[in-house]
Amino acid sequence: MKLKIRHQIKKIISLGLCVSLFMSMVSCGNGSREDEENFKVYYINPEETGIISKVYNIEAGEDDIEGIINELLDVLKTDSDKRDYVAPIKNVTLSGYSLKDKILTLNFGRNYNELGRTIEILNRAAIVRTFSQLDFIDYVTFQIEGTPLTDHYGNIIGNMSADQFIYNVGNEINTYEKIELKLYFANETGDKLVPVYRSVVYNSNISMERLVVEQVIGGPNTNIAFPTINKDCKLNSISIKDGVCYVDFDSAFLTQPNNVTAEVALYSVVNSIVEFSNVNKVVLSVNGELTFTYMDFVISGSYERNLDIIE
Repeated sequence: MKLKIRHQIKKIISLGLCVSLFMSMVSCGNGSREDEENFKVYYINPEETGIISKVYNIEAGEDDIEGIINELLDVLKTDSDKRDYVAPIKNVTLSGYSLKDKILTLNFGRNYNELGRTIEILNRAAIVRTFSQLDFIDYVTFQIEGTPLTDHYGNIIGNMSADQFIYNVGNEINTYEKIELKLYFANETGDKLVPVYRSVVYNSNISMERLVVEQVIGGPNTNIAFPTINKDCKLNSISIKDGVCYVDFDSAFLTQPNNVTAEVALYSVVNSIVEFSNVNKVVLSVNGELTFTYMDFVISGSYERNLDIIE
């Protein structure tokens, strides 16, 4: 959800309060107002185990895009005087940035490679979650001296959006974990699957299977693969029993806006979920209906991994 930049003084709620007390204060003090109305800047917590946020009032004018970006970059470089958070761009050199087609590219110096893996992914989470709130930014991508950032497998990380850094709404301090996902999306012609490797920082309360399906719905965020599922569809429920993963979508799943075959869409979900060793088969349903027609293809029963459809 994009957040509108508001030029009014916002009261910063103390991060020392526990989540339950924080939620009750918001409910009692502000009525129906949602905390999502506030722009937030994300930082690393002092223990360097997660990210926290602080409400921030942007001073640059709404039409001053360059001024807004520069202002937020300065904020993300500045540590707290109270040492209650760590700035994510504190110990690295930012050589410059560019903005094109709603993609913000940040070009870092070579010392970015010296960051430890945990702090590096948390830095990325804080930076991406901060900038992706802006209406004129959809994705953030990182470069090191002009070369795209890669993960420890050597895969280009590419464009990043907020949904790659999952967290529970309402919680300002969370337990985060990092996982490398192998997801399947469509090739250019839409008749085969291609694997896409993605590093995701997520809240430990979210199940792996839900995380995978939501990432597939969100799309590949790369130009080497293409979406397989309607991005507007919602995941009603997901559960595992005896090695079978049961996935129930809402009716928007039946509307396929992308040029892919029914089998590619089906097995993008199945193959991505079966990457986990505790799942052997996947059962899909729509609003509880276990048999349904999808692009003239009848989906019913359980499905196993299909290696023949992978390019």
